[in-house]
Amino acid sequence: QGHLVESGGASVRAGGSLRLSCVSSGYTYLAFCMGWFRQRPGKERERVATIGSEGNTNYADAVKGRFTISHDNAKRTLYLQMDSLKPEDTAMYYCAADSEAGCDYNDDGSLFNEMNFWGQGTQVTVSS
Repeated sequence: QGHLVESGGASVRAGGSLRLSCVSSGYTYLAFCMGWFRQRPGKERERVATIGSEGNTNYADAVKGRFTISHDNAKRTLYLQMDSLKPEDTAMYYCAADSEAGCDYNDDGSLFNEMNFWGQGTQVTVSS
């Protein structure tokens, strides 16, 4: 059974930076799609960034140019470097994985993959 554990969430001032980490275990893969999702207060969960086993990345418009997703295969760790943080980035951030296929996207840019593993989340709070 796959297991994802996030860390790195904290309270920071606007303009600051954080790096989230997500360690995966308990499953094997030939291809994968991993990503960061967030749920802001009063909002539905949304995709922030995704990365496929080929190294291809995709970002939500709200974070392009500020956030960077990466994956260390040897450490089985997913990262999200968040720079120039804004109060509207305040959310619970979740790591997720599809261990069966690389990332694929619908014509409207939304993620096609069904993520089969989810972490418990790490809280990011950005104050103005």
